[in-house]
Amino acid sequence: MSLEALKETLRPCSTQEPSSSSAITQTQRNSILSHYDSLFPIHRKPPKSSLSDQLRRLNDSLSPSHSKTLQQEKEKEELLQEEEPEIERAKFASVKLPQFQFDHTGPFEPLLLSSHGEFPVVQVPASINCRLLEHQREGVRFLYGLYKNHHGGMLGDDMGLGKTIQAIAFLAAVFGKGQSTLNENQIQKRDPALIICPTSVIHNWDSEFSKWSNFNISIYHGANRDLIFDKLEANGVEILITSFDTYRIHGSSLSDVKWNVVIIDEAHRLKNEKSKLYKACLEIKTLRRYGLTGTVMQNKIMELFNLFDWVSPGSLGTREHFRDFYDEPLKHGQRSTAPDRFVQIANKRKQHLVEVLRKYMLRRTKEETIGHLMMGKEDNIVFCAMSDLQKRIYKRMLQLPDIQCLINKNLPCSCGSPLTQVECCKRIVPDGVIWPYLHRDNPDGCDSCPFCLVLPCLVKLQQISNHLELIKPNPKDDPDKQSKDAEFAAAVFGTDIDLVGGKTQNESFMGLSDVKHCGKMRALEKLLFSWNSQGDKVLLFSYSVRMLDILEKFLIRKGYSFSRLDGSTPTNLRQSLVDDFNSSPSKQVFLISTRAGGLGLNLVSANRVVIFDPNWNPAQDLQAQDRSFRFGQKRHVVVFRLLAAGSLEELVYSRQVYKQQLSNIAVSGKMEKRYFEGVQDCKEFQGELFGISNLFRDLSDKLFTSEIVELHKEHGHETGQLEKVNLSEQTDSSVSESETRSSYKSAGTATSKPDLEDLGIVYTHRNEDIVNFGAVIQGKINANIPSNDSLVKPGISSDHQRKKPEKSKVPLIDDRKRTQYKLLAQSMGMEEFAFSKWLLSATPLEREKVLLDYKKKKKMPNG
Repeated sequence: MSLEALKETLRPCSTQEPSSSSAITQTQRNSILSHYDSLFPIHRKPPKSSLSDQLRRLNDSLSPSHSKTLQQEKEKEELLQEEEPEIERAKFASVKLPQFQFDHTGPFEPLLLSSHGEFPVVQVPASINCRLLEHQREGVRFLYGLYKNHHGGMLGDDMGLGKTIQAIAFLAAVFGKGQSTLNENQIQKRDPALIICPTSVIHNWDSEFSKWSNFNISIYHGANRDLIFDKLEANGVEILITSFDTYRIHGSSLSDVKWNVVIIDEAHRLKNEKSKLYKACLEIKTLRRYGLTGTVMQNKIMELFNLFDWVSPGSLGTREHFRDFYDEPLKHGQRSTAPDRFVQIANKRKQHLVEVLRKYMLRRTKEETIGHLMMGKEDNIVFCAMSDLQKRIYKRMLQLPDIQCLINKNLPCSCGSPLTQVECCKRIVPDGVIWPYLHRDNPDGCDSCPFCLVLPCLVKLQQISNHLELIKPNPKDDPDKQSKDAEFAAAVFGTDIDLVGGKTQNESFMGLSDVKHCGKMRALEKLLFSWNSQGDKVLLFSYSVRMLDILEKFLIRKGYSFSRLDGSTPTNLRQSLVDDFNSSPSKQVFLISTRAGGLGLNLVSANRVVIFDPNWNPAQDLQAQDRSFRFGQKRHVVVFRLLAAGSLEELVYSRQVYKQQLSNIAVSGKMEKRYFEGVQDCKEFQGELFGISNLFRDLSDKLFTSEIVELHKEHGHETGQLEKVNLSEQTDSSVSESETRSSYKSAGTATSKPDLEDLGIVYTHRNEDIVNFGAVIQGKINANIPSNDSLVKPGISSDHQRKKPEKSKVPLIDDRKRTQYKLLAQSMGMEEFAFSKWLLSATPLEREKVLLDYKKKKKMPNG
């Protein structure tokens, strides 16, 4: 179309009042506008208008007359292009986007939040509601219910369920977005909302607001803080977004502002009541405080009190009351040898706590909400045998004077005094390898000696468990530290120093990529080979950047195509790396730092996740898994957490299990198996988990985790926590796909040991079989729990006697699964162990085919 023709077409749109002879009808105007839209399509965001406007647009775009007009104009455009080929339209033609359409999941109508007859009407705009999932609508209703009653609360959904979207929809309703009944003056009088989040997701919040609604957004971060604050005082801001660090440092200037709503993303950052961030957030002037987190409790039950005392002060009583009434009974009731009265009291307190939390927290899991849209996930814990060289060096590390000082701290001092070694002559370790460097400026020691050695020694043990190159000097460190690290490396390498290439960092590509001295890399090599042959894509996580460097050389040597993301990756490049990995079939592995990749990454193209080194905080490993296992994942996800058998990492994982179980008990009211004798923060019951002597124990001659799990299986009836089996399921002995999603079998039998050793794996189990033993009892709790609960502390007997489980001839689920598993293996002509190995590498389709064949054989007369 020529420029003159375009002007002629647009002439009826003049602002001048047309005369009666030149007036055009609305139909003609719509036809002209449609003609223009078809020639120059423009991308439009979903409108923030009423339902009638949306339906009108849809009807116009679907009408027969409109379709006919589009066809006529298309033919006309082709003729014009033939007549005027010299007209260049690249700047318009480059935008080839479809006509307006909704990406909806629900009806095109507002979501009413306010009660019938309540004024003003509060509702989520239809343009947002139509794109919400049902569990997200429920979350918005929950937030508004708290808001209406001037309460705070916690949205504790699993990661990947859209907590950000629910918060935005809630704010859109509160601020009256998309409602023509509210005038602008009413909207301006509302106090602004404050959002505090990690720095890495500030722009994600800003982007999501622009996609879902039209707010006046300002980011209080960086050099322009003063300008943003002036705009805030001038009532020019509806939503203010800032980071944790910015608010911790400059929060005093914002504490005087009267906020309508305050939302803290990743609210578990407020778990420590002594932190500066927590104290700064206590100064916020509003009762409507909301937290968003997928891990409400990470390490301790007292973290629950800190979170809920911020969102809803006083909801859980005083700190002392919470510790005495909930924290201590729940921890002591989970002890493996706890008396019956302890367990009974713990169950009552657990029910009471869950009932209280339900008033202020809404928590849903993926299985409850979008489980039907996903294939599922397996979380396998794989214990890899350390190489012989690793074992020797690990033992030498435990014999260093620094660690021996910690192990023997409570023994009588050799000088003959009645004091212990830590109180007398062995408080400092001048002949040690690590201690002299830590106290190079203070040869008399520090106030915390010798306990200041604990963390550095733990780090060294973890490095040896992962790769021997990690304990060598880092060229990026200062020369003094490099010389001390070289001295430490020489001390632990001993006579094996030539086998590891000396005490300085290995610069040889072939040496770093060799797997013979690293047990985990030997197992990883075989796993990657199996997955690559089947077209699987892998996420490979490590907490250490130096470990990522070694793994990168290993992948190059093996010829894998990979991407990498760590703390040094610029923020503006991270999303492009994610998009490239998701869209490129040639990318096989994504190397990610656990610290840099914990938030904001959506890597649903990967169906295998490897966590190379475990974290003391179980939430870190769970967040890493959720980079792949989230909404949009179309395949079954298999997770492999690699642990060095017989090392400190076994204790790290056991602590993870302990923390996850306490979280499930306190937050969700679940029943959990009682594996451990240790009690957190209790010196009288350190058991096998807590205390310095356990941290530096030599576990090389035993399978620490395996022994605990197998011991519980043998004596499981004593805990009274038998799994309940539906009697109707007894008659159906068919094996479901989820029941066949099994990992390797235990390495307890002599026949399986050689095969496992070939794989470099000593023992393995599924984390789901260890944690989440019992069903959630939250739905069974009655609201008639008396407020004056007379339950006493665990040390005193209770009036309520524990009911013994009734004896039943129904087999346990584990026994029934083992029987069915054996039958399934026999139907394929395999031994159980060989069938386990096949399952590890089989695709979901292959597993489903086996199940179908098995069921057909059963239905046959001779089956």
